[in-house]
Order: sequence, then C-alpha cells, then structure tokens
Amino acid sequence: MDKPIIIVGAGLAGALMATYFAKRGLRVDIYESRADMRKEEMSAGRSINLALSDRGLKALGEVGIDGEILREAVPMKGRMLHSKNGELKMAPYGKDDSEYINSISRGGLNMILMTIAQHSEKVNIYFNEECIDVDFEEGAVTVKNSTTGLTKTVYGSTIIGADGANSMVRRTMQSKMEGYKANVDWLEHGYKELSIPPAEGGGFRIAKNVLHIWPRGTYMLIALPNFDGSFTCTLFFPLEGEISFEGLDTKEKVRSFFEEQFADAVPHLVNLEDEFLNNPVGKLGTLKCFPWVHSSKAALIGDAAHAVVPFYGQGMNASFEDCSVLDQCIAKHGTDWAAVYAEYEQLRKENGDAIGDLAVENFYEMRDHVADPIFRRKRELEHKLENAYEDYHSKYSLVTFHPEIPYSVAKEKGNKQDKYLMDLCEKLEDVSGVDIAELYEQLQNI
Repeated sequence: MDKPIIIVGAGLAGALMATYFAKRGLRVDIYESRADMRKEEMSAGRSINLALSDRGLKALGEVGIDGEILREAVPMKGRMLHSKNGELKMAPYGKDDSEYINSISRGGLNMILMTIAQHSEKVNIYFNEECIDVDFEEGAVTVKNSTTGLTKTVYGSTIIGADGANSMVRRTMQSKMEGYKANVDWLEHGYKELSIPPAEGGGFRIAKNVLHIWPRGTYMLIALPNFDGSFTCTLFFPLEGEISFEGLDTKEKVRSFFEEQFADAVPHLVNLEDEFLNNPVGKLGTLKCFPWVHSSKAALIGDAAHAVVPFYGQGMNASFEDCSVLDQCIAKHGTDWAAVYAEYEQLRKENGDAIGDLAVENFYEMRDHVADPIFRRKRELEHKLENAYEDYHSKYSLVTFHPEIPYSVAKEKGNKQDKYLMDLCEKLEDVSGVDIAELYEQLQNI
C-alpha cells in the first residue's frame, strides 16, 4: 500500500488540507501535539475570534462545506466605532449589505473541520503526538506522545507542515537546508482576551452584526460577536511602559483605566478585573521565511509559512487559500510533488508576504485612523466610487471580497489608491462636491 501523506498539525489549515486530499482519494495521517479539543474543556485566553471572508469561503466551497461552516458564524456588516464619550459611528465594510465578513470561533471552527476531515475513511488524526524531528530524505516524522512519553517514527509519501508559527517542520528545514531564511518581526504590542457574556435571558448586550472598535491612538479594544450572544473582546496594548500590560497590575488600576478609556464597554465586561489579571498576554509577530518547500519532500502551509498579525482578519483566510492553491497544483501535476510544490511556492510566497505587510498596515489604520476625519472622508469617497463603478474596489475590498485578485496585487493597487485619496481628503474639509466621474478617471491613471 502507498504511504500516506503526513500532515503535522490538525489546526485550521491542516484539517482543511486533509479534506482536500481525501477528496482526491489520497490517504492522510495527521499528527497533532494537542489533545482532541472536542473531548476537552476549551481554555479561554488566546483564541481571538476569526473573521471568515470571501477567500476562506471560496476554499471551503471547493470542498463543499461552506454552508455548514456559515451556520456557526455571525455576519458583521462593518465597524462600529466607539469614541471616549460613548458616541457611535458605523463604518460599513463594503459598498452595500451584500459585502460583509463573518465572526466565528477559532476553537469551534477547528472542531468542525477536524470532524469533517474524519468523515472520510482516508483521514486519520492522532492526538497528543508532538513532532520532534523530521527526516526529509526518508519522508520520516518522529513524534513523541505527551501522555506516554513514547516516541515513534512514521513514514509518508510527502510531508505537510501545518504546525503553526512555531512549526517544527519549518525549524527542521531551517537547520538542514543551506541558506534558509526565516524572520519574525514582533510588534511592541501584545493582546489579551476579555469577554462580554450574553444578556440576561439571552441575546446580545451591544449591537450584534458589527465588529466593535474602541480606537485610542496607541492601543485599541475590539469585540466580535459569537453565536450564543456573547462577544470575544481583545485588547491590543503596549507590552511595556506606564500604559501597558506591565503597568496595569492591580484590579484598581485596571478598573480605573477602563472606566476612563472604554467607559461604555465597562458595564458589559462583567469579569473585567479577573480576566485582565489572569488571562495570558499573547505576542504579535509577522513571519516571513524562504523556501516554503523541500524538493518533493515537504511543504509549509498556513502560519507555518506566513504567520501574520490579526488586523486584516486574513490569517485564516490566507491559510485556507494556501490549501486551495496547493490543491489546484495537484489538479495540474498529480502527485508529482516536486512539480506541485515548486508551483505552489511560486504562486503563494509573494502573496503570503503581501498579506503580512497589509496586516501590519491595517493595525495602524484601525488604531490611529478609523476615527480620524480625513480617513472618514476617504471612506465616504470610496463608498461612492464603489457604488458608481463596478470595477472600482477599495484596498479593503480588494483584500477581503475579491479572492480572484492576489494579495500582492491588492497591496500594490490598494496602497496607490489610498495615498491618492488620503492626500485629496487632507486638502478638503467636505468631499460632497467632488466630481466622482473625474476622480474615477484620475484613479485609473495612478
């Protein structure tokens, strides 16, 4: 019998990739370092709700599971901006209500994807099996069972590294491939998860179908809705300094700070002090590495290849797009893994780098600019342009709603448009008199 494909990691990308392989009749063995989360109590603190958008939905649709996944999601039509005095402003994501993103629980989605993968007799998942070494030439992965402490070596036809930002598959590539390059660019900010429970008797305490943002210059709080009426909140905050995770070290300091900065959120953050002082602080970094593949022996997908900060809501979507592109390469080259991986890397590397850059850019936009009058005038013009011309798309729209446009193209084109419009809106106090037809022509020529 032919050896199975070995996938290291049963996270979002690994579980979805297994379903793609199974659809092509390929056997898959997945080795996952964690216990089966479907049998464990979920630990809070580091999940960050995910924003499922068109790129991810396209990939899910290719294996016929998009409808099943969307049943667990909450649509978000735009950003609800909360000022310090409690004033609310709605900023739509798309040109109309047909363009929106979907809030979904990371853990919930991961469990669904694992269950779907295991529906196929082609897929086996082995839990509590941590990858501790990879022999690329032999197609061998050595795993250690966290329960028994026993190690074993398993052999596959090829290896997929879907084991996240700290990927052992990538680190082994780095140690064994001459000239391998890998770099993580860390932000000076981290994140901490908080929560808003459902209202008494059920339902949502604050507006349901939006992503809430409390932008405050050098930091921000966000809240994404969950299916059960709760919100997953995330504070993006400096790691060090007077105003930082390091500085807010008592219940009194936490309460005082939140009442000053996020007053309208405080009544809903019912476990604020305990969650703030007990939930872990997560780090935020952008990973770029090269190569992503090792001849015919192995390929990296998802965060193992391009971990990004979460500010474009594209980390998962980019990972699912990796799975889609890898499958397209298999459709073209069969199981000639050297040819498959060479084309996959050529198609995905520049786009993985591009979404990493875009996500960092969007951090500063969300934190510093969404409440800025110049930025709001720019969004007003973009909204008019998108509704007047079917072929005009803002940078956000190019990234989020147009999977046919590569991230690298969206970045280049979107940034040119952004600069032109921001420069224009800086000069104008009121954009209601701007000739949209003339502006469209000007943007076509930049």
